[in-house]
Amino acid sequence: MTAVTPLHNQDLSHHWMPFTANRAFRQDPRILARAEGIHYWNDRGEQLVDGLSGLFCTPAGHGRREITEAVSAQLGRLDFAPPFQFGTPGGFHLAREIAGLTPDGLDHVFFTGSGSEAVETAIKIALQYHRRRGEGQRMRVIGREKAYHGVNFAGWSVGGMVRNREMFGLGMPGVGHMRHTQIADNRFQLGQGDHGADLADDLQRFVDLHGADTIAACIVEPVSGSVGILVPPKGYLERLRAICDRHGILLIFDEVITGFGRCGAPFAAQAFGVTPDLMTMAKAITNGAVPMAAVAASSKVHDTIVEIDQGGIELFHGYTWSAHPVACAAALASLKLYRDEDMFARAAALSAPFLERLADLRRFPIVQDIRGYGLLGAIDLAPAETMGARGFGALKALYAAGAVVRVTNDTIILAPPFVMTAQDLDDLFGKIAGVLQAM
Repeated sequence: MTAVTPLHNQDLSHHWMPFTANRAFRQDPRILARAEGIHYWNDRGEQLVDGLSGLFCTPAGHGRREITEAVSAQLGRLDFAPPFQFGTPGGFHLAREIAGLTPDGLDHVFFTGSGSEAVETAIKIALQYHRRRGEGQRMRVIGREKAYHGVNFAGWSVGGMVRNREMFGLGMPGVGHMRHTQIADNRFQLGQGDHGADLADDLQRFVDLHGADTIAACIVEPVSGSVGILVPPKGYLERLRAICDRHGILLIFDEVITGFGRCGAPFAAQAFGVTPDLMTMAKAITNGAVPMAAVAASSKVHDTIVEIDQGGIELFHGYTWSAHPVACAAALASLKLYRDEDMFARAAALSAPFLERLADLRRFPIVQDIRGYGLLGAIDLAPAETMGARGFGALKALYAAGAVVRVTNDTIILAPPFVMTAQDLDDLFGKIAGVLQAM
């Protein structure tokens, strides 16, 4: 075991932390200093079970030697190359591997550095697609309430989490938001609810209000993750697909969280049997080892932009870190791990015992709702006088009990690694039950 230097008594003021109550953190820091398998260790040497796969990122567990060796070898061979007008072997190899996992027809992959960048990229591709078709007036993008699509300007504009939007002005023009799918009729129903497919008709209402020929794309998470695991009602995604097809609107799936096995199939698109025109992915693409993300595009979209001869560069967009050689090496090693260890099937098999234990938490009076699909779960707690206070208290209590989870407002979010066993689930849910019992 590598010794770590305790940080809890040091000056922590220089690091401005993301999505964190920084002043409160400095008073009671939670420092994760080491990780292996399904566990973290903090700077005090205490072990914590990882109930979130890092941040939906590490389904194969932490510290995988195969990824470490691939990254080390790549650094010794080619650490960086300019992605504009030059290519590397890893980028082309990885794109082929991803195209073998995506739904049929989504065969073209554009690499970015984060999920937020992937969303920005998908929206720009959608806008240029329509312009190349001679319909440049299609500039509206329809998102959804309670959605999270990252923190770049386009992403938070189409997203629907109020606190992510309220300080930053009006956002991208021409954005509309459909209603979210968290409805009372589906409370405590794990999997897809029986009610709410008609909420997809909100997209038709935007068509009726603004005209189909003004709408470029509709973007949704197949399962809304960061707001608290909102599973699509039965028939909802199919209805969105049909409306988009009827009116020439591109459908974008944000699979930053659901991609790479989280729903028991390579992507949620396959789990739900609905294929989008564009699909974002990130997080588990490298098992969390190196930042990376991507957009998969259909041949229809790609060929309209790239194969129509315009002369020169077809898409004026990209990032310094697009298809970074080290990230490609980490991703290729991760995908090999997923394939060799049959990770997606393991996730599918683990889902039933995970959801069973999740459902059992309904017995606590403080629990107001439970939702889950695949290896994603959420527990809504009865709020205290201040929204989010009870959730933050649960986060701290679970850390003290030896568990790492995510909390949004008063909702506990779980996304266990695929390599957990039934006994590991017992350990995680035992800690959660103890905290809920004490609240």
